[in-house]
Amino acid sequence: MRLLVSVRSAAEVGAAVAGGADIVDAKEPTTGSLGAVSGGVLQEIALGLPAGVPLSIALGEPKNIVALEVAMRLLHGLSPRPSHAYVKIGLSAAGDGAERVLAALVDLASRTPLRPSVVAVAYADYVAAGAPAPETVARMAAVTGARGVLLDTWDKDGGDLFHHIAEPALRAWTGQARAAGLLVALAGSLSIEGVRAVAELPADIVGVRGAACVGGRAGVVSEGRVGELKAALARGVAASA
Repeated sequence: MRLLVSVRSAAEVGAAVAGGADIVDAKEPTTGSLGAVSGGVLQEIALGLPAGVPLSIALGEPKNIVALEVAMRLLHGLSPRPSHAYVKIGLSAAGDGAERVLAALVDLASRTPLRPSVVAVAYADYVAAGAPAPETVARMAAVTGARGVLLDTWDKDGGDLFHHIAEPALRAWTGQARAAGLLVALAGSLSIEGVRAVAELPADIVGVRGAACVGGRAGVVSEGRVGELKAALARGVAASA
């Protein structure tokens, strides 16, 4: 299982990678669960990313195809290109057009020089988010040709992933998504203990922000905290073997 660490600036990239992050995620935590960084900040993060480390990019919650095209402008001219890239899209604002927006992103991504893998984001607290249910998002991802699905929390003050979904249900959803051929990532206000628990599930990636920072989600990524999360992840994987 790989560890994804969200950074909000190039200054945090070094600590994330030195601590053991397998994937660096560009996200602005003060503007929502999938807040996008500016184009300039994204360029700086890409410049600070070591060769071979994949880059994940949050695109926010586009409500229609026009909004999606605006969000995708972040990728234009991105240089240097990372070894691999993912783009994450939330569907809470798209309403009945969620599947169309996701399909449009898959098409746009396939035609950009970066050719990022598309990850559809589902929310454990989907009712509060006004988003499709997790099983619906997984189905949409499989139907539209997205590479993967992320199950996260929308309200970062409303409890972690396990607060919203019990472990047996989470295990079942994860297994079903993987059986559909999807890359599966889990996140959602996870503590070190939460990361260890996720490591025992059949997921591919676990994502963190707040637990990797001094000062919480809006704080600063710490190499030491990332290292502790990486160690917890290893312990969880070993326990599930």
